[in-house]
This record gives sequence, C-alpha cells and structure tokens, in this order.
Amino acid sequence: MKLSCLPVSLFPSILSDATTLKEWSLMAAGMALDAIDISILFLKSRNLEYLRNIREDIEASGMQIAVCNTYPDLTHPDSSERRRQLSQLKADIGAASLLGAKLVRITAGQAHPGIEKKVGTAWVLEAFHDAARTAQSEGIGLAFENHSKPGVWKYADFSHPTDVFLEIAEGIKDTPIGILFDTANPLAFGDDPMAILKEVLDRVVCVHAADIREKGALRPTLIGTGIVPFRDLFSRLHEFGYEGFISIEEASGLGVEGIQKAVEYVRAVWRSTSLRSILPKEL
Repeated sequence: MKLSCLPVSLFPSILSDATTLKEWSLMAAGMALDAIDISILFLKSRNLEYLRNIREDIEASGMQIAVCNTYPDLTHPDSSERRRQLSQLKADIGAASLLGAKLVRITAGQAHPGIEKKVGTAWVLEAFHDAARTAQSEGIGLAFENHSKPGVWKYADFSHPTDVFLEIAEGIKDTPIGILFDTANPLAFGDDPMAILKEVLDRVVCVHAADIREKGALRPTLIGTGIVPFRDLFSRLHEFGYEGFISIEEASGLGVEGIQKAVEYVRAVWRSTSLRSILPKEL
C-alpha cells in the first residue's frame, strides 16, 4: 500500500494562493507520505512552463502526484456543453500527464433534473470511452469514482446511486479505466460500502479514505471518528492483495492538524488489519 492525500481542508488556502503546491508537497513529505493528490482547480494555467515548474517544485520535495482529481460534467443536458466538458477533460488529462500524475480521477457528471438514467448513462459511457483513448495516448491512467458531490457542482453526481455507478462500471469493463473506490460516499447515499467494494474489488486502482458523521448525509468528519468501517474495508483489501494508493480525502476542516491525525489513523489501521490478515485463523 502507498499513501497519498487529497487535502480538502486546505482547498481554500491553496485556491487563494495562501498555500502553494510546493508548500503542500513539503508538508506531505514531512508526514512521510508517498505522494500527494491535487485538484485540477489548483492549476492556474495550462502553460507548459508553468506546469513544468509545478512538477519540478513537487519533485524537489521528494513527492510525486498520485491522483489529479477532475470534475467533468458529462451528463449536462446541452450537447454543446457536454462536448465542451469532454474537451476540457482531455485537456486536463494532458496537463496531469505533464505533471507526472499517475492517475486522473473522472466523474460522470451532475444529476441534472429530467435526465433519464438510460440516456445519461449512454452519454457517460460514450465520453469515457473517448477519454480513455486520450489517456492511453498520454500514458496516464483514468479512475472512475463512486462519487457524491463536489463544492463546484449544483447537483449531486449522476452516478451517486449505487445501481447507476455499477451500471457505468460494467459498461467500461472493455476499457483500461479503473475504479477509484471512496469509503464514505456509499454511506452518504445510505448504502453499504462493503457490498459495493465486493462488486468492483478486482478493478480498484485507488482508494479514497474518507469519513462521514452519519448515514444518509454527506457530512465529512475527522477520519476515524465517523461511521466508515475502515477495519473491515481494509481487511478486505488486504485479503485481495491490494497494493495501490490509499488517498486520504481529508475534509474535516481542521487543516494541517486534521491531515496529520488522519495520516496516523489510516497508517495504524492499515498495519493492524495487515497483521490480522496474516495471522492464522482460529480453528
């Protein structure tokens, strides 16, 4: 297992330039993370020199980018806007590749009122297949998340309902697109994360370790203080032999302190479940 972090608690600071990506990288290095995650919103430009400088700053701190998180809205009711969103996603894939990112997180889009499941799913699958070809040419992986709702969207994710997520996941089996499994989003919808993980386990390429306060509502909390069954989920990942990134999606609002506590918690639980998985079972 490799550990990275998406510092949601630091988003306001990073977006306002109060904290630079170089400073975030140095913080992550100080916590002995293997990599950092970024939001595509962190990038102020797609200029080649700008991206090169960002990459050099991150690598100078001993870090790399594990996941670049994007927010394509591929279910917009306006066909011209869907084309624009797909074009933007392709540009984001190119930028992430130049930054040396390993994966680009992709989303289905928003649950715009009036969009039927069959129609929206078809739009997403067509766009994902197109984006997969671009990612292959750029030498970067794509990861489709069981997503909920980012702050930049008006509506929840079209694929937030588990049946929609699994249908889209099934429809991209013929592509190299992997699954980014989020530990909290199923609970926010009122579903069981263990049941969903079982369905996609063999295709998971990254895990978002996130926590929420209560079932049925997206209310982030300090990781380890909410209702996500991390020990059960990590044990299942161990049993399967998962060796990819666990990305701590730290959204408690506690800043650097929250990130540090989350890193310590995830490390401790992963190690304890690792030991449990190799101990002989009682007869």
